[in-house]
Amino acid sequence: MSESTIIGTRIRERRILSGIRQSALAKEVGISPSYLNLIEHNRRRIGGKTLLKLAEVLEVEPSLLSEGAEATLLNGLKEAAGESEGDGPELSRTEELAGRFPGWAHLLVKQFRRSQELERTVETLTDRLAHDPYLSDSLHEVISTVTAIRASSSILVETKSLEPEWQNRFHRNINEESSRLAEGAEALVRYLEAAPNTQAEIKSPQDEMHAFLADHGYHFPELETESAGEAAEALLAGDNTMVSEAARKLTKEVLLRYEEDARKLPLRDVMVEINKVGLNPESLARTFDTNMARVFRRLATLPENEVGPIGLVVCDGSGSLTFRKPFPSFSVPRNAGACALWPLFQVLGQILTPIRVRLRQAGRGAEAVQALAVAEKVGRGSFTQPQLVSAHMLILPDDPESRTETVRDVGVNCRICPLPACPARREPSIMSEGF
Repeated sequence: MSESTIIGTRIRERRILSGIRQSALAKEVGISPSYLNLIEHNRRRIGGKTLLKLAEVLEVEPSLLSEGAEATLLNGLKEAAGESEGDGPELSRTEELAGRFPGWAHLLVKQFRRSQELERTVETLTDRLAHDPYLSDSLHEVISTVTAIRASSSILVETKSLEPEWQNRFHRNINEESSRLAEGAEALVRYLEAAPNTQAEIKSPQDEMHAFLADHGYHFPELETESAGEAAEALLAGDNTMVSEAARKLTKEVLLRYEEDARKLPLRDVMVEINKVGLNPESLARTFDTNMARVFRRLATLPENEVGPIGLVVCDGSGSLTFRKPFPSFSVPRNAGACALWPLFQVLGQILTPIRVRLRQAGRGAEAVQALAVAEKVGRGSFTQPQLVSAHMLILPDDPESRTETVRDVGVNCRICPLPACPARREPSIMSEGF
């Protein structure tokens, strides 16, 4: 059995060593005992989020569960060597370094992990500056207000014989615009000083929609019953987080589509089938006589404590991302501008023809993932209206049985991608050129 397929065995050994009952550990982690039992017997793949929770409860490093102590150090050294430029270190002497100088080896790996954390911080901040609608709108508001104040001031200075009525009007304008400028600047400063993980006071409608879905874990038991009816309206009526009408409209569309998918693929029947065939979209589509895109959406909305982490990205024909459910080891930009090498965009040119690719995001030390993509027609085209399309990409944990297959290295987007000489690059990367 390969090293990567005995994670469950290590988890079981560590649990027994810690004197924790299986049911108690499952409750702490937030998964069902039956799911944990399958993991411990190496019959279910484990996603990064669940692995991190298990490691936290068992009080060990996640890598000790996934790889073992010695393998973790050696892999860390090899990973660090792979990131070096020019004449790299002697890979053939990696084991000698770890054996003769374990302290220095651990320090080197620790420093390398620290550099990865800083890289991810740069990525997060860059994405925030590039795609944050609130930041863009706030800066535009400040600049517009300053321009208005300057225009009014110029008129007062340059016009010598201005009637008192007009003078008062311009003075009033300057006073009002100054107050607006002060309020806008204060709000902008508060926003920039906020911690990266805090919610902005104002978000785009799509951000509000995704925040609502994330708060519910992308799963809505109220919509699973046959008599769901007005459940979507009730969910929206009981929510106080979405402030814009546009966000509520987008969310309602998602919830109504959820209801339809749940009717076609009932939760209980889907879980029974998954226990038989695993997370196999092709088999599920055949069993329930439905299209692959619907199966992708349904899998992404199943309870994570039952099936593990599943990610989903959806885009329209222009390539703009319209839906994103995150996956632990695969980053998705908030708006358009994702990596053109993703199979999500590849299937836009081959409608109804699904593809499966192993992906790995470059520069993050992330594990490979399974990406399944398919595009479907939306509505009907005509002589006066073009045929609209929508592409779906399902993201699953890597399958141990497919480890011998080729991995496609991709990025998040061009600006923060370190891949050299990429044929799909549309702008230089700050990761290679620096600031």
